[in-house]
Amino acid sequence: MKVDRGLRWLVLLELLIPAALLTLGIYHGLMQVLYRAGWIRASEFWGLEYYQGLTLHGVVNALVFTTFFAVAFGNILVPYLLKMRYNMKVAWFSFALMLTGTLFASWAILSRKASVLYTFYPPLKAHPLFYIGLALVVIGSWVAFFNWIPVYLRWRRENPDKKTPIGIVGLFVQFIVWTIASVAVAYEIVFMLIPWSMGWVETVNAELARTLFWMFGHPLVYFWLLGAYIMYYAMLPKVAGGKLYSDFAARLVFMLFILFSMPVGVHHQFTDPSIGHNWKLLHTFFTYLVFIPSFLTAFTLAASLEYAGRKNGGNGLFGWWLRLPWFRTDGNKWLFSYFIAGLFIFIFGGISGLVQASYSVNLLVHNTSWVPGHFHMTVAGPVFLAFTGMMLYIVHRLTGREIPFRRFTVLVPYMWMIGIALFSWGLMRGGLHGEPRRTNLGLSYLNPDSPLYMPDWKLYTAITAVGGIIMFTAMLIYFIQLFGMFFSKKTGDGTIEFPIAEPYHDENVPWVLNFRPWIIVLLIIVAIAYTPVIIDVMQSTFGGSPPYSPENPIPLR
Repeated sequence: MKVDRGLRWLVLLELLIPAALLTLGIYHGLMQVLYRAGWIRASEFWGLEYYQGLTLHGVVNALVFTTFFAVAFGNILVPYLLKMRYNMKVAWFSFALMLTGTLFASWAILSRKASVLYTFYPPLKAHPLFYIGLALVVIGSWVAFFNWIPVYLRWRRENPDKKTPIGIVGLFVQFIVWTIASVAVAYEIVFMLIPWSMGWVETVNAELARTLFWMFGHPLVYFWLLGAYIMYYAMLPKVAGGKLYSDFAARLVFMLFILFSMPVGVHHQFTDPSIGHNWKLLHTFFTYLVFIPSFLTAFTLAASLEYAGRKNGGNGLFGWWLRLPWFRTDGNKWLFSYFIAGLFIFIFGGISGLVQASYSVNLLVHNTSWVPGHFHMTVAGPVFLAFTGMMLYIVHRLTGREIPFRRFTVLVPYMWMIGIALFSWGLMRGGLHGEPRRTNLGLSYLNPDSPLYMPDWKLYTAITAVGGIIMFTAMLIYFIQLFGMFFSKKTGDGTIEFPIAEPYHDENVPWVLNFRPWIIVLLIIVAIAYTPVIIDVMQSTFGGSPPYSPENPIPLR
């Protein structure tokens, strides 16, 4: 597809601006692991305090980069798959809102006025521009999504006998989940945190704010993951040299995510006394249901890859594995390494998630380093590798320039896979030994003369740091490739072609072809899952919390 100048610049800006910020986020991720291992001092953070750097790392990596990428990916995928244009003025307005919001939030963080971590729980209070900035990023993403809907409806009217392309199904499910879930956090920010941060009200109901955040916070994980699933179902089989094993299975997986991604947030609040145990049990049940689409995905993708391997000449029970393009760098084959490395990491990320879905087992790892170990295996594994791989591909195609050091395109994801395995294992193992997360202990646990000395933590933080260094090295190579493209030889004219897979089994099952009934059932489930939870919180809390700063602590009144 020939991409006009306006769309090309829009997508490139939506990718490269957050990519530039991502360099800061990844750098401060490295600083965190080196500091926790005792290999550097806090003064060597290059001017950023511990919690300030931790906030920058979380907000940039988990919120800004992922949201910008999702919008950019949608902005190029919709016209490519539907062969229709959307309103470019609205698209630019969406970008302007998100960019303005990012600048506001970044200023607050870098000015040391928003060291509240990416979850921004009250009573930790940030500067109003931090909250306003986050709200603008969310609203900008809504505008982008609403801009695609008229195009899709027009395509449906003009193509009543065609099935919606699986890439569009995944994209719309991703933004349906995001839009419905982000209503809760938008309410928290606009009606609770902004008035509180501006001093219009003295206190805030911290428990209600926390509940509203997790009403959004865990579906946020599926918003990230669904972006990767679009590539796994729509592109991975084609890149591997085969076909998507089952069109019905892919559509069913996406529709099940509409139902099960939202009513799961309370499993982050198992230790919160204001929520009844019966509602915690309900959310535990819904959390386990999310594993159904994950298991379906494991089967469908494995079958798709086996078909590709056998089509490429693989024989025997496992011979087809050797025929997959593990280290191919020609054409678009290098994308396979990004996709498959992320899938391998996700196996262990998903299994470790089962631990935190269980009430009794969750209590053993609650607020320990196990939590970020699991979190990074899910988000920094399949999501991050899929997003960065596709970003490299889109920039390569839209600029028409060759990727420098092309052989390294298959090295980066495998290096990252090894690094994240060590990094997450060190965190999770340390968590089993009680190593805390998000805590600036001043390295007292690494000092043999300290009463808090924990030799086990010293070993596991060192392993974590080694993994972090490998991950940082992989990303250093990646950024050299990404930004080095603008200095490399021009080989194309700015066209975009995605490797869209054909289905091997093209089943026609009507009840997975329409979004509407699934959205209606989702709204009913959300009402059942969250109405009693919010009632419990409102009845169990009273008064409110004054602000607290981790950098300038003051006694709570």
